[in-house]
Amino acid sequence: MTDSYDEDDVPRRPRWIGWAIVIFMALIAFGVLNVGWLIMRPTPAADAMKSMLEARPELAAGKALIEGSDCMRCHGMQRHFVGPSFEAISARYAGEAYAVEHLARRIREGSVGIWGNVIMPRHPQITPEQSQQMAAWVMAVPPAAPEAASQVRP
Repeated sequence: MTDSYDEDDVPRRPRWIGWAIVIFMALIAFGVLNVGWLIMRPTPAADAMKSMLEARPELAAGKALIEGSDCMRCHGMQRHFVGPSFEAISARYAGEAYAVEHLARRIREGSVGIWGNVIMPRHPQITPEQSQQMAAWVMAVPPAAPEAASQVRP
């Protein structure tokens, strides 16, 4: 078997390498687009929150306060980070008459030991009215499944 050479006595590369590179790059582009689509698509929880805010526009101020403060560093909508998720908080205090006032006080004064050994720092810069708005929004979050909020109340 002899190698094929071009007119300058330089060996030619096989064409399959070029096609393999093109196919590989196309697969990478498809994968990136697929992951981007999966990340950017709206979730049912996001749709529920949007419809809840449309039905109760007074809660938008509480949501804006939460997004503008450091709450999202420790709490996720559905996921437990450092502190419990907003869905788990809503599920734990669902149906309680004192829930908004209790959560508003916890936002301002902080707490420890309610959700394990996690410290909830106090936020003295938040006014009582702002903490009421924030707590009202948290309580309006559709509750998580019961197993997510199964910890014992204090």
